[in-house]
Amino acid sequence: MNALGQHILVEFLGCDPDVLNEVTTIEQGMLEAADSANATIINSTFHYFSPYGVSGVVVIQESHLAVHTWPEYQYAAVDLFTCGDTVDPWKAFDHLKNAFKAQNYSALEMRRGSLNLLKRIDFDVTEMRDEFARFMQQGRFERNVWLTDKDKNIALSLRHTGEILYNERSPFQRVKVLETYAFGKTLTIDNIIMCTEKDEFHYHEMMSHPLMMAHGRVKNVLVIGGGDGGVVREVLKHPETENVTMVEIDKKVIEASKMFLPQIAAAFDDPRLNLKIEDGIKFVAESDADTYDLIVVDSTDPIGPAEGLFSTEFYRNCHRILNDNGVLVVQGEAPRFNDKTFVEIHKTLRDIFGEGRAHVMLFHVPTYPTGMWSAQIGTKGDLNPKAIDAAKVGEFCEKHGLRYYSPEIHQASFVLPPYVKQMLEKD
Repeated sequence: MNALGQHILVEFLGCDPDVLNEVTTIEQGMLEAADSANATIINSTFHYFSPYGVSGVVVIQESHLAVHTWPEYQYAAVDLFTCGDTVDPWKAFDHLKNAFKAQNYSALEMRRGSLNLLKRIDFDVTEMRDEFARFMQQGRFERNVWLTDKDKNIALSLRHTGEILYNERSPFQRVKVLETYAFGKTLTIDNIIMCTEKDEFHYHEMMSHPLMMAHGRVKNVLVIGGGDGGVVREVLKHPETENVTMVEIDKKVIEASKMFLPQIAAAFDDPRLNLKIEDGIKFVAESDADTYDLIVVDSTDPIGPAEGLFSTEFYRNCHRILNDNGVLVVQGEAPRFNDKTFVEIHKTLRDIFGEGRAHVMLFHVPTYPTGMWSAQIGTKGDLNPKAIDAAKVGEFCEKHGLRYYSPEIHQASFVLPPYVKQMLEKD
């Protein structure tokens, strides 16, 4: 070869979209492609971008293999650049064509660094080569695989091991559990972060205890969604709770949580729990009036099967099936993320429950967009959700080892920054 390297630019067409949207599959395919080409792998860095797309590079001693995918177009752009005579980039190409299940392709090969135009100088790198040989051990290289949860304006990236512990597609969504370095095992739905081992208690404690402590007599609870089991775990810590009905549309979420997040899915065997795998919207619409003391809507964002959980009709039915002193708490989005939905939820609850009976709590969840999240509340009767017996709450928190909720946090969560107040008061 009368050049320093071969460079192949490839466009793979008609690929399997599920393959192109799976970061670990793409990384594994790229590593295997490098190995098939007889390359020496130095490290790999791959990112998944929610809701779709993977970008990554395998750095090899002989240069690199890079990829970016567009699952929505069944398209992958690949860059294979190798140096020397011992590495064959076309073998990497063949492997990736099969790995991506490409129906078609186009490829452009270039010779890089024409030796006719270059002059070699005396440059002794013996010492550096010896040092590199000592560093590189058989099979040793660094993997950097990232989950990036993003919309068009905001992104959060978590590095994970590259291994998917659970990966199943239900009739509704794709459910995964992966192991992140900073936050432990992480449950995702359609590659959007639902909860992690390290910070799940922020959300689950705040969706459960403030309203139960303010009410004081919650016996009959309805949980819509919440298939990870965290809300159920928390509400069942209250001794006065007699019955919890949980309605989750997707049994795969429960299965994944039981298998890999048992500390969250810790109360599914409690005899007070009545678990139903069905549509929560339909269940609420068909339930009897004046039935529940507390309804917790632990939903995903308003997309896919959860979209109807943010509708006026759904909230009206929740109001109908609450008893005279009942309370509704819903996952309320974040004022700095989904601001339109955040405001719409508050105004809808205010219209349904009445002026002065729609409330907002703010709390921190590090792995949710912007780190600040909300629970939005609608109350019937004369219940004041801000009023608690601080001594009783403190005793309860200490007894159960709560790590986020406290008497002080209860009061502070209802204190809204001026910009949030202005958002909610604006017509």
